[in-house]
Amino acid sequence: MISILDNDFSQLNTFIEKLNPTQLLILVDENTHEHCLPVLLGNLETEIPFEILEIEAGEEMKTLETAAQLWEILTDFKTDRKALMINLGGGVITDLGGFISSTYKRGIPFINIPTTLLGMCDASIGGKTGIDHQYLKNIIGTFSEPEHIFVFPDFLKTLPFGELRSGFAEMLKHGLIADKKHWKDLQNMTALTAENIFPFIETSMKIKQNVVKIDFREENIRKTLNFGHTVGHAIESLFLKKNTPILHGEAVAMGMICETQISLLENLLSPNDTEEIIEGIRRFFPKLTISDFTEEEILGLMNNDKKNEGGKINFSLLTSIGISVFDQSIDLKNIATALHFYQNLA
Repeated sequence: MISILDNDFSQLNTFIEKLNPTQLLILVDENTHEHCLPVLLGNLETEIPFEILEIEAGEEMKTLETAAQLWEILTDFKTDRKALMINLGGGVITDLGGFISSTYKRGIPFINIPTTLLGMCDASIGGKTGIDHQYLKNIIGTFSEPEHIFVFPDFLKTLPFGELRSGFAEMLKHGLIADKKHWKDLQNMTALTAENIFPFIETSMKIKQNVVKIDFREENIRKTLNFGHTVGHAIESLFLKKNTPILHGEAVAMGMICETQISLLENLLSPNDTEEIIEGIRRFFPKLTISDFTEEEILGLMNNDKKNEGGKINFSLLTSIGISVFDQSIDLKNIATALHFYQNLA
């Protein structure tokens, strides 16, 4: 399901030859059109006709309006159910492209070629597709597995530092919820560079893949992958609503700090582990200014989180570094205390 591409993209060419689709549809944003599409097209060896679908870059493009435009384009192209969608981009492209593919004519096959660290280690894996609606993250979506995921690590060299750091938040999360050694390895990095991250990408991908294999439809253990996201998605949505979007990993890093503190307040996590985790995240991520948002606004968005049941906010939390629990119903006072703790960090 996951292949690390050689420089000639031979695995991708063999896959396309065997699948023999009627048409290739390559979804990109303006950044991957410039930096990554030439590499893909330069290595693509096929006579199958293809079309390029380009959208503007950014989370704000993950909307019903963009989806409707892409559905119309596929209709204009007379795309049939044996066409293949190639999602070449970061998390926005793989989320959106997967959603379009899984809904157009009740589903056409698609593959993901993630070009960001976030896409490689998280968004492209697991079959979750989705779009945002009314500033709620991924509130509309499907579970639909890509036919394959092809990873070309050299694409990371095209990323600005912020995008690299954003994906690194998900790698830290994988270590915290499931693999203490992975967390320690990442903490031992002297600088956050593509070259330093390369050796740990496959480990992070396998952690997520193994969890998804056990629980594809997020009925139990897969919920642990949401650590940091209950608070993080709420904050990300509020910045989006304010028209000052932040990167997903920045929001998740803040969410992990708050949810680590909640783990401590709920007597799940030791003070020593709590301190190590918060210091370890803050090594790489500066504090966000959230003073513009009220506690009521943040809690209101958390109440719309997809993991909630019966009107209760459900969290995935930590019991130690590398071990996590899910479906934790939390005292609202502890959520407020954790948010104040974050705001008062030096």
